[in-house]
Amino acid sequence: MNSVSNTMRDAMTMLRRQVVHTIRYPVILMIAGIPVILLLLFVYVFGGTMGAGLAGGTGGRGVYLAYVLPGILLMTVAMGAQGTAISVSMDMTQGIVARFRTMAISRGAVLSGHVAISMIQQGIGVALVVGAALLIGFRSTTGPIQWLGAVGVLAMVALAVTWLSVACGLVTNSVEMASNLPMPLMLLPFLGSGFVPTATLPVAMRWFAEYQPFTPIIETLRGLLVGTPIGASAWVAMAWCLAITAVGYLWSVRLYGRERPS
Repeated sequence: MNSVSNTMRDAMTMLRRQVVHTIRYPVILMIAGIPVILLLLFVYVFGGTMGAGLAGGTGGRGVYLAYVLPGILLMTVAMGAQGTAISVSMDMTQGIVARFRTMAISRGAVLSGHVAISMIQQGIGVALVVGAALLIGFRSTTGPIQWLGAVGVLAMVALAVTWLSVACGLVTNSVEMASNLPMPLMLLPFLGSGFVPTATLPVAMRWFAEYQPFTPIIETLRGLLVGTPIGASAWVAMAWCLAITAVGYLWSVRLYGRERPS
C-alpha cells in the first residue's frame, strides 16, 4: 500500500509540474484554436455545397456542421497528442529524466504526469470546439445519456493516442522528429468519414477509409451526437481504442526503461 501511495504522490507531483509548464506555454491555444478555425472554414466555405450533397439537395450549412463535428473533435484530440510527443521528447533530450532516475521517484509517475496533463488539455480543447459549434448553430438531437457516451468515447480515444504519442516522444532522439511522428493521426479524419461519406471516395481510398481506426470512432460519435445509426461501429471503436492503448502503453514502458544513448 505504501508503494502505491508513493506512486500516486509522485504522479501528482509530475502532474503539477506539467500544469506549470502548460501555464507558461499555453499549448491549449493551438489544441483548440486550429480545430475551431477548421470548423469555421469547413462550415462557412464548404458547408453550403457539402450540406446540400448530404441531404439530397435540401440541406445546408447546419447539416454539414452536424456531420463534420465528430471529425473535428478527433483532430482536436490528435493535436493534443502531438504536444505530448513534443513534451516527452524535450524531457528526454534535455536530461531532466536522467536526473529523475537518480531520485526516489516512481518511474511510472513521470509518464503518468504527461498522460494526465494531455488528457486535461484535450478535454478543454474538445469543450471549446463543442462550444464554438453550439455558437454557430449546432443542435444535438440526442439526450444526456448519449452525450455522456460521446464523452466516454472521446476519453478512450484521448487515452489511446496519448500513450501512442508518449511512445513517439520516447522513440526519437530529437524534438523535431517527435513532433512529426504523430502528424498522421491528424490526417486520419480526412481519410475516413470525418468530412465526406466513404461511399464517395475512390475504391482504394474507400477500402482504407472504411477499415482505418478513426472511421468507426467518428460514426459512433456521430450517432451519439445526432442520432445516426451506429450499428457495430461502437464495438469496433472500443476494440481499436483498447488495442492502441495497450500498444502505446507497453511500447512506452519498454522505451522508458532502456538506457538512452548519449
